[in-house]
Amino acid sequence: MVDNNKSKDEIITTSTRSAEAANFYDTVRQNCIRIVEEFAKAQPQYSQSVSNLQLNWIAAAKDSIKSTVSAHRLLASNGNVPVVTPSYTDEFVKQSNEITENIVKAVSINNQLTVKAINAAAENFRTLNRTIESVTEYNTNAANAWNSFATAQQQPFLPKQ
Repeated sequence: MVDNNKSKDEIITTSTRSAEAANFYDTVRQNCIRIVEEFAKAQPQYSQSVSNLQLNWIAAAKDSIKSTVSAHRLLASNGNVPVVTPSYTDEFVKQSNEITENIVKAVSINNQLTVKAINAAAENFRTLNRTIESVTEYNTNAANAWNSFATAQQQPFLPKQ
């Protein structure tokens, strides 16, 4: 039996709601992507600013160290201050060099680990994006199949003549 009880207004309302829902989701998607794109535009500026700040800090630290050591050396050599070289000066220089070498090695290892961790995180994001694309494709196919099924169920059965 054919269900002709649906009025024209009901069909138009259903169609209008579907269009409104599609517009809603399109708007949400577009706005979210626009926001992310704005963050993406600013990201290189932030990175450059942080990099410049780090380089300025490094330069200031070097200048400070050079100035401090130069002032001490100048004071010791020209200040009519007798320079007393303690007996442990050679040992201090040796240990200072060893500590410096150990710190340089530790920083190098830390840099390698950090770069590998960042690269791994980037690969995880690429994998996540591929997974999201796969899930989206699956969901789209399932929704299309469901919509086709639901639409077919709403069609009246017409016997063959």
